[in-house]
Amino acid sequence: MSKIVDVKVPDIGDFSDVDIIEVLVNPGDVIAEEDPLITLESDKASIEIPSPSSGTVSEVLVKVNDKVNEGDVILRLEVSDSAGDTAPAAEAAAETPAASEAEAAPASDTPPAAAPAPAAASFDGQSDMHAEVVVLGSGPGGYTAAFRAADLGKKVILIEKYDSIGGVCLNVGCIPSKALLHTA
Repeated sequence: MSKIVDVKVPDIGDFSDVDIIEVLVNPGDVIAEEDPLITLESDKASIEIPSPSSGTVSEVLVKVNDKVNEGDVILRLEVSDSAGDTAPAAEAAAETPAASEAEAAPASDTPPAAAPAPAAASFDGQSDMHAEVVVLGSGPGGYTAAFRAADLGKKVILIEKYDSIGGVCLNVGCIPSKALLHTA
């Protein structure tokens, strides 16, 4: 049995009336969870909106050049109620041969017991800083990740092994971005 669910624009930060520059699916398309549905473009970034679940697109409610906001319905998706029920059954069936092979294997083939792992460092709950997103490394991907997260309203910490953040960057707007980074 299947049901129709409305797919809405998720949290896209502090943006409103964002332009749709690309519709990536059509009615009848079978899509997987996290497949891109539409591409939005603000004055700062392009954002692909992923599918929240797998299913068949039954109706697309938006088109290129439409403006959307968080919570707007972009399409209707037909999802199977039994999709979740069949996955555990398939996993159980896949595990059954492995279990019988393990029983058939002689005991002498078992690997020796591993040494216990060292104890983890303790944490008292106090910290100097708090972040919702931590970006390791300030290379071109690090800059992109940090600025994208900040655009979405997240508190970001950029961790770099060098004393100062810098390097060569060919991205549009890179020099003003670095100036902002160094003054923050």
